Amino acid sequence: MNVLLDTSIFLGKFLYYFLESLYYKIIPKKKKDVTGEIVLITGAASGLGRLLAIKFASLGAILVLWDINEEGNMETCRMIKEERDAKVFAYTCDCSNRQDVYRVADQVKKEVGNVTILINNAGVVTGREFLKTPDHMVERSFLVNVMSHFWTYKAFLPAMLEANHGHLVCISSFAGIVGINGLSDYCASKFAAYGFAESLHFELRLLQKSKINTTIVCPYFIKTGMFEGCSTKYPLLLPMLTQEYAAQSILNAILEEQLYLIMPRFSHVALFLKQIISTNMMMTMAEYLGMDISLASFIEREKSGEVQTKTERKQQ
Repeated sequence: MNVLLDTSIFLGKFLYYFLESLYYKIIPKKKKDVTGEIVLITGAASGLGRLLAIKFASLGAILVLWDINEEGNMETCRMIKEERDAKVFAYTCDCSNRQDVYRVADQVKKEVGNVTILINNAGVVTGREFLKTPDHMVERSFLVNVMSHFWTYKAFLPAMLEANHGHLVCISSFAGIVGINGLSDYCASKFAAYGFAESLHFELRLLQKSKINTTIVCPYFIKTGMFEGCSTKYPLLLPMLTQEYAAQSILNAILEEQLYLIMPRFSHVALFLKQIISTNMMMTMAEYLGMDISLASFIEREKSGEVQTKTERKQQ
């Protein structure tokens, strides 16, 4: 009897949410108001992080900018204040350093308030074959691309839980759901970031904290210095994304409280085929799309002392 009841409830809920999702595919959700929300963006000194900061400022949000590149971060702050009368706070923070993250987080709470929208955007890439990647570069990829997410969540999630209000945004990558040649450490760290964000989303839902939203972003390569030299064989199918398109799509996904954002649209087809076709068929498709040579002319940025440079902080 319990099995029949549980099955009936499941089918009823499943049908309801299916129709709801279908409805929202036709009529997009109403975008939420972020006026007065405290938005923290890591990797805000350039690229995608800077564009997201500018867009959130235009909507009346209070901006908290984090980056290890103090000069670039202050430039983002200056650009926003020149355009509008916005509340913007810039902090120099090394997201690969747990103690630094906790120290600056405490400073933000005292000087600005509790963060309500947290965007983990900072990222680094090596772009070497696995056996040619030094251990310290592998460790750096994991520290910045995923471990920093653990530390920022631990710093800011408790206040969100207390208020049952907040939004966690993980900028993962298409390389976080599909392995890509020449990006072994990057893919592994982005897979981890995706899995962590998704797992925590379900954990929060089971805790009945449904007012804390999660958005997981998986874009293909974005035209920033981070992937300078990358190419795509068929731009109509798998295009290199412009920064403006990526930033606006991410903003819309956050405002509409989407859980997943995968770009471009053809990526959905590739993911579906990955689950149903043979390994050889998958490799044939990857070669056809040029994924085996997309990093052939990739220009790796060499480090000059610091763990992360301005270019390395550019996400995607």
